[in-house]
Amino acid sequence: MGNYGGLISLVLMFVLFYFLLIRPQQKRQRQVQTMQGGLKKGDKIVTIGGLHGIIDSIDDNKVVIRAGDGSRLTYDRAAVREVTESAPE
Repeated sequence: MGNYGGLISLVLMFVLFYFLLIRPQQKRQRQVQTMQGGLKKGDKIVTIGGLHGIIDSIDDNKVVIRAGDGSRLTYDRAAVREVTESAPE
């Protein structure tokens, strides 16, 4: 039984590590990919740099954001952190 004790504790540590660190990170990554895939013109967003704006146009990899003073800035689609308000359908 002494030989199996070390093996059991190693497996238990791996399972604990998976459920506390790996699985939540994968879930968050799927949510971000879904959010970035569903972006559309008119959505109010926040970028990873903290810029608040409205999506003016969008293509496969880039998003043009209209900032507060009317300026238009181009960002990668992956730079969008969250959608604060979705555009009306």
